[in-house]
Amino acid sequence: MKTSVKRIVLLTAVLVLALAGMSGAATLKLAMDADPVSLDPHVQLSGGMLQYSHMVFDPLVRWTPEGDFEPRLAVKWEMVNDTTTRFFLRKDVKFHSGNMFTADDVVFTLERLKKSDDYKGLFEYFTGAKAVDSHTVDLITKEPYGLVMAMATYIFPMDKAFYSGTDPQNSKPKDLIIKTDYSFANFNESGTGPFKVTQREQGVKTTFTRFADYWDKNTGNVNEIIFTPIAEAPTRVAALLSGDVDFIMPVPPADLNRVEKTKGLKLVTMSGSRIITFQLNQKRRAEFANPKVRLAMDYAYNNDGVVKKIMKGFATAAAQNSPKGYQGYNPALQPRYDLAKAKELMKEAGYANGFECTMIAPNNRYVNDEKIAQAFVSMMSKIGIKISLKTMPKAQYWDQFDAQVADIQMIGWHSDTEDSANFFEYLYMCPDKETGRGQYNSGNYCNKEVDALTLQSNTETDIAKRSAILQDIEKTLYEDAAYIPLHWQNLSWASKDNMNTEAIVNVMNFPYFGDLVIK
Repeated sequence: MKTSVKRIVLLTAVLVLALAGMSGAATLKLAMDADPVSLDPHVQLSGGMLQYSHMVFDPLVRWTPEGDFEPRLAVKWEMVNDTTTRFFLRKDVKFHSGNMFTADDVVFTLERLKKSDDYKGLFEYFTGAKAVDSHTVDLITKEPYGLVMAMATYIFPMDKAFYSGTDPQNSKPKDLIIKTDYSFANFNESGTGPFKVTQREQGVKTTFTRFADYWDKNTGNVNEIIFTPIAEAPTRVAALLSGDVDFIMPVPPADLNRVEKTKGLKLVTMSGSRIITFQLNQKRRAEFANPKVRLAMDYAYNNDGVVKKIMKGFATAAAQNSPKGYQGYNPALQPRYDLAKAKELMKEAGYANGFECTMIAPNNRYVNDEKIAQAFVSMMSKIGIKISLKTMPKAQYWDQFDAQVADIQMIGWHSDTEDSANFFEYLYMCPDKETGRGQYNSGNYCNKEVDALTLQSNTETDIAKRSAILQDIEKTLYEDAAYIPLHWQNLSWASKDNMNTEAIVNVMNFPYFGDLVIK
């Protein structure tokens, strides 16, 4: 009889402990404006893919809210010489496959990054990585390079053993990088991150499940994320208000006050550094090769008006790429809306009667992107430029953007390195498929002086000299009207108020969901 009582007491205690453990775990119902395009972290350099990477993989180091670097898969680092940075890696880290993480995985990953169309431009200064031992690796650059640590935030080690060999489904290498069709890496993952992908229906739902063997035990309590892409902003907000989802990003400007005043919800906002622009394809249209036409279009665009009326003040009108605080920010450059001046420039360029052209823009990638595009079309009509506009979801847009199907194309850019030179390398350097420079320069703007100064800035270690170079580049782009700058997009997230949302969000706009705590 006593034995039975003891067993009952013991079983009750075990059950209580189990329930206590279960109560600490939580499911997050997440809604964002778009879906990651792939499970391959190297297939596209974009905010959505970096968000995915921080959930499923882990970087060597990551940014802190203060703009510093904190250890992740690397516990410490040191300069060996001017071109070599040594990283000491965590031990006993497992991939989702069960394979152990080593320096060889870092070497494999950097080699793959240098093959990616989207990433090779970022990593062109690296000759490669070298394993010193199983948990020590050197990152080696061609010459002194001041952005090694920033680049380390984009090295999410992949599982060499998992991604090596031949895919039985199509007899192609498992590590093949393919943007649009099937590949092993597009549909399979093995990272070291806090979550595994356990279910995925592209564009409909993805389930992320907490990795039981995740190395970081001092982290959040979310054991499952059910992610639903909701492109339409009103629908996304309605889902949060009704309780169908727990966390949304972004919050449309028109609903900021409503969300903030709703009991049980939390709104978190901050100034952003993503520049929204229009690129004018000089190869497709002879008119756009004329700097006076480009200047006329810039003068015809009312930055402040769009920020006030369409963005509801939730943006900052821009005349350059670099936001305040970046080394390249040039305070002398200001938006230059002047419709009379725009008309005068069109006459001087020989296009007093205007011309017709085409344009594409996404309708679910940036805040109010479709409305902004429509406003631009209306403004350009006032100087005789008749634009045929087509908008489309993000999932379709980037293939069309890469193919340069239209004369004018929208693109937003957040500096991957939190540095001005990144804007110039990707958006304005002369397009070069071999190096990856100008990868997103669909305007085909090409200025050898801009190229030379950008390369010079990357090897300049004197901060004052480097700032002067970057500011000169901004001035040249401004005077050339190399593109149409619109505004810097502010950032916003909303969640139920029982979460540490403010602790996991950042100016890069990829919340660290692995650290999310739900009470």
